Amino acid sequence: MQPPRLKNDCFALPPGINWTPVDDALALLKERLSCVVGQEQVLVADAVGRVLAQDVTALRSNPPTANSAVDGYGFAFASLSDGVQTLPLVDGRAAAGQAFDGDVPAGQAIRILTGARIPAGVDTVILEEDTTLEGDWIAFHSGLKAGANTRNAGEDVTAGSAVLKAGRRLQPQDLALLTAVGLAEVSVRKALRVGVLSTGDEIKPAGAVIGDAEIYDANRPMLLAVLGRWQFEAVDLGHVRDDRDVLRACLNDAATKVDAILTSGGASAGDEDHLSALLKAEGGIHSWRIAVKPGRPLALGQWQGVPVFGLPGNPVAAFVCALVFAQPALGVLGGADWQAPQGFMVAASFAKNKKPGRREYLRARLDNDGRAEVFQSEGSGRISGLSWADGLVELEDAGREISPGDLVKYYPYGAFGL
Repeated sequence: MQPPRLKNDCFALPPGINWTPVDDALALLKERLSCVVGQEQVLVADAVGRVLAQDVTALRSNPPTANSAVDGYGFAFASLSDGVQTLPLVDGRAAAGQAFDGDVPAGQAIRILTGARIPAGVDTVILEEDTTLEGDWIAFHSGLKAGANTRNAGEDVTAGSAVLKAGRRLQPQDLALLTAVGLAEVSVRKALRVGVLSTGDEIKPAGAVIGDAEIYDANRPMLLAVLGRWQFEAVDLGHVRDDRDVLRACLNDAATKVDAILTSGGASAGDEDHLSALLKAEGGIHSWRIAVKPGRPLALGQWQGVPVFGLPGNPVAAFVCALVFAQPALGVLGGADWQAPQGFMVAASFAKNKKPGRREYLRARLDNDGRAEVFQSEGSGRISGLSWADGLVELEDAGREISPGDLVKYYPYGAFGL
């Protein structure tokens, strides 16, 4: 028997097995996934976080009529002359919600408040602070431009125009826009149901009495909470031991209850890695052994038509892979547009000799000078680093020598919807 040459590399792949680059895996997900949920009507007031199922068209213009942008006095610009202006005031005033229904004759002015509809005969407004009021007359210096301090009807949005596109996850500010253009209800996608399943004989629930060879299930509460922050309906599928028949039965049941499944553990190629074996033999496995650190054993497959994201068992790897791969993919399944995270370049406060071959994500946070510092250990079992960090530094696939001050790509956790 001739053993293989010692590599001393726990991430070395078996002969004939190649890496799948991160960008290829993401492209595969983007290409093959599509919306799997229906739609429903909801009140705009209840629509925050929901995904628009149809394009939205404005029912009315915003603003609906020309109105004043300031408190002051309105008049016809053409009636002004050079020098100091003196104009008599008409009886009455224009206020928001209390329109002046008469005409303002040329050479006269009207008291007008912010938001008030511009009366007939008025096209320009002067600030109250720029006038002198004596009795029923105002005086001010010339120099205004025609149309000053007014807003045109529909200058923001015109009735019948497109407002928001299908696939947008609605933000609080979107509710203001939808309401302003006359919408009381919108068509949104039903919430995507995502199940979370933990595997492994060594896993025990929080609070259980455990031995030295056992660990608490840290992944499931973390992933359920992450799904909640992503506005999905998180379904706890519990925990199964390392038994292929039990896992098969659990996946069969889950496929009738949820639209997608996140598992942790069992995604590699070991004797007890039953998830990847089941997907390969009885389901469908599209891509695994992703060239990413942490998280090489990542299974992307399906079971009875339900997408399965087989995350690594180590909590750090499970967390990173959920953010990088599951977040945009689940968004598409839920009807949203593919959403790549938005990062930015910052100076590194660390040094690192990065080997070529894999995309790396380091737990990181910004120091007081805006530089990225990284957690002291890259071990994927060091859960404390996730709480220590406020984001991730992404290092490209190629090799690189990083010195303090070099630019690196930093993604705050918020870039992944957290």
